[in-house]
Amino acid sequence: MSSVLPGLFPLTIGICGGSGSGKTTFVRRLCEHFSPDEVCLLSQDNYYLPRDQQHVDERGEYNFDLPRSFDKKAFRRDLERLRRGEVVEREEYTYNNPVVQPRWIVIQPAPVIVVEGLFIFHYKKIAAQLDLKVFINTKENLKIIRRIYRDQRERNYPLEDVLYKYQYHVMPAYERYILPYREEADLVINNNRHFEQALAVLVGFIRYRLAQYPQLAQ
Repeated sequence: MSSVLPGLFPLTIGICGGSGSGKTTFVRRLCEHFSPDEVCLLSQDNYYLPRDQQHVDERGEYNFDLPRSFDKKAFRRDLERLRRGEVVEREEYTYNNPVVQPRWIVIQPAPVIVVEGLFIFHYKKIAAQLDLKVFINTKENLKIIRRIYRDQRERNYPLEDVLYKYQYHVMPAYERYILPYREEADLVINNNRHFEQALAVLVGFIRYRLAQYPQLAQ
C-alpha cells in the first residue's frame, strides 16, 4: 500500500553538482538529520552500466562521465516506484574496485525522496519529477583535489588515470551536461569552504514540510 500523500507528498528533492563538488558528502550529512521513515535516498551512482557498455575514447579509455554511462530507464523506473510508495532494491555499484564486495541496497519509500547524481537535471523525465532542485557549486581547483583524493583512496585509481579522465572526460561533461542547469536550480550552494549554513536551511525546510505529513505528525 502506498504511504505517500498525493499533492504534498512525496516531496522529491534533486541534488546535483560536478564531480568532486561535495554533493555526496552533503547528501550524507543531510540524511543524517532524518530517520528512514522521513527521508530516503536514491543515488544515480548505483545505475552505472557495465564496463563493456561504456563509451571508449580515442585512447581506448572507458568514459564513465557521460549521460549515456547510466541505466537511465532503470533509474527513472525506481524513482517512479518510490514516488508510488513501493520498495526499491538495487545492487550497489563499486566502481569496478575488485577489493570491494557489492551489497544489495533496499530503499524504503518515505515522504521525502532525495535524488542525487551528476545528470539528474539533464535527464528530462527525471528533472520533471523534482519538486526542489539543489545545485552544489565548487571551484574547479577544489573539485580536482577532491577527485584525486577520493579516486585514489576509495576507488584504487592511479593518479595518471585520474588526471587524464578529469581533463578529457569529467570537465567536458560538466561544461556540457551539468553546468548549464545551474541557472535552473532553486537553491545554489557554494561549497568552497563549508556548507553548514546551507545545510541548516535545507534541513529546516524539510522539517517544515514533514510537519505537514499526517503519519509523522500523530
